[in-house]
Amino acid sequence: MNIALIAHDKKKQDIINFSVAYKHVLQNHHLFATGTTGMRITEETGLDIHRFQSGPIGGDQQIGAKIASNEMDVVIFFRDPLTAQPHEPDVSALMRLCDVHLIPLATNLAAAEIVIRALARGDFKWREVVKQNRRGDMNK
Repeated sequence: MNIALIAHDKKKQDIINFSVAYKHVLQNHHLFATGTTGMRITEETGLDIHRFQSGPIGGDQQIGAKIASNEMDVVIFFRDPLTAQPHEPDVSALMRLCDVHLIPLATNLAAAEIVIRALARGDFKWREVVKQNRRGDMNK
């Protein structure tokens, strides 16, 4: 599965701790992240992560493009709901794309715990069916 890891500044340590705790699950997947978040997770865990730009300068939109082209399976985005974000329209667009394209989205630690345990069990195998169906639709 292709998994995006994103975190606002005040949530970066939370996503790092999460990644350390679930390294044994994450290492079995293709990981993507926005700039600083990806760098910090890699430093702490040694996980191989494809890094996009920082969120405010286009990283959220780069991940959004992967979602729109059906190349992302899960998004774990630790948002800071108490701090105004200068790129809030990009954040809203990313979350909307997840809804449109049926991408599981966890925006806090509680939801991420559920998602990561589902990944470990193989509960998201249905994403392969969705990918195949969308490829077939594009070839018509």
